[in-house]
Order: sequence, then C-alpha cells, then structure tokens
Amino acid sequence: MTDPTDSLEAGGIRKGFRLPPESAVCDLWSHLRLWSVAVAGLALDLWSKDWAFSKLDPGPDGGIEVLPHIMTFQRSLNTGALFGLGKGWTPVFIAASLLALGFVLFLFVQSSRHRWSLHLGLALVLAGAVGNLYDRAFAIADVVRYTKDGRTHTIEGMLIREQTNDEVVTIGSWPDKLHPQRIPRAWNLQLWQQGVVRDFVRMEPRIRIWGRSINIWPWVFNVADVLLVGGVGLLMLNFWWERRAEQAARRRVAPSPASSP
Repeated sequence: MTDPTDSLEAGGIRKGFRLPPESAVCDLWSHLRLWSVAVAGLALDLWSKDWAFSKLDPGPDGGIEVLPHIMTFQRSLNTGALFGLGKGWTPVFIAASLLALGFVLFLFVQSSRHRWSLHLGLALVLAGAVGNLYDRAFAIADVVRYTKDGRTHTIEGMLIREQTNDEVVTIGSWPDKLHPQRIPRAWNLQLWQQGVVRDFVRMEPRIRIWGRSINIWPWVFNVADVLLVGGVGLLMLNFWWERRAEQAARRRVAPSPASSP
C-alpha cells in the first residue's frame, strides 16, 4: 500500500505543483516589493475616499476644481464596477474581486524573484481590487429608483425618513444625509440597500462636434480604479515581454535552413 505522505515533496509541496527556480514566494525582497506597494496603494485609496466624503459637499456645486476644465473632485456613489460599468451587480463584482485576488497570488507564487516589474503590477492590482472590494462590503447605501415623466431615475444615498404609511420617501446624501430629496411613492418607487464604491475624480475635457460640447470622459473614478488600470497595463507589458523572450529563445535553438541536410 502506498503511503499518502509519499505524494508530498520536501517542504509540503505536492508533486505536480512545482515552484519555479528562484521562486518569488521564497524571496524576502519579492515579498517586500509586493506587500509594501499593495499596502501603500490601499492606504492611499481608502484615505482619499474618506477625505472626499468628509470634506467635499455632496451638492452639484460642492466640488473642487483641481485643473480648470480638466479635473474636478466631486463626490459620487457607484453601484457598478470600474468607471461605473455594470450597475447593480454587486455580488458578481465581489466574487470576481475574490477570484482576481487568488489569481494575483497564484501569479506571484509562480514568478521568479527577478520579475520586479511583474510584482509591481500585481501589487497595484491587489491594492485596487481590495480597495473597491472594501467599499462594496462595508459602504452600504440606500438606493431609490423611480419613474417620472416616462424616464427612470436612480438616487444613491441614505434614507432620512421612511415609513410604510408615508406617501413620500426622503433620501439625503451618503453618509451625512445632506441635501434631502422627497420622492413620492406614486412614482413607481423601488427601494433597496446595496454596497457601493466611493468615487470622486471627475475628468472634464470636452470637444465640440457640430456645435455641441461633448464630455469625452463621462465616468467618475477613484484611486483604486487608477491602480487597477495601471497594474493591468503593467501585467500586459510583462506578458508581452515574456512572449517575446520565448520567441527569441526558440529562434536561437532552431536549426537554420543552411544547416539542414
């Protein structure tokens, strides 16, 4: 009878799952690169969100113009994913974020300790994913959806007063309940709670087409979104570099046509 312990290699690594030579998971400096950048990015993201939602007025004129006609800091709640895409799919995004975190750690374990740019990209993705995952899990807002004049509107905020016998629902900004709005229940009103992501960076570059001014970047985002985009871009560059290195290695070992019999 085969001993089950025979299926384990030294160090508790199962056969069939071998660490690459000079694996990053066994290197102290690789861990320092990954976790220090990830923690710093996460801290910056959460601090900036707390600052925006405690210092900026939630009203339409409460933003701070950072770069005239280019960038403004203005509070916004996002029920979707990156740049507001896929609104209302919070459970799906939470599951996808957890899978992404597992994939990041898998890539780190499989990488060499010399791949510092890959580790930097993984750290940025890790920080951005955890930052937005934290919001979806702990920033819970009241969402009111209603129909007026044939158009559907959605407001994310915090209920000020809501009773089943009230004819209207009063909702203010999240989390300070400022600028209350009264929504009649007769407007086909729907009400639920949902995890949201705190955004506050609004880009405002505009172009004119046929006499109309069009905002070419209508999405509001946060530091976590920037970290995610930067990290994914760096990972794609690493995969491209690795692909080129593999192709060059195959060309070096391939026999030239002149040497063929």
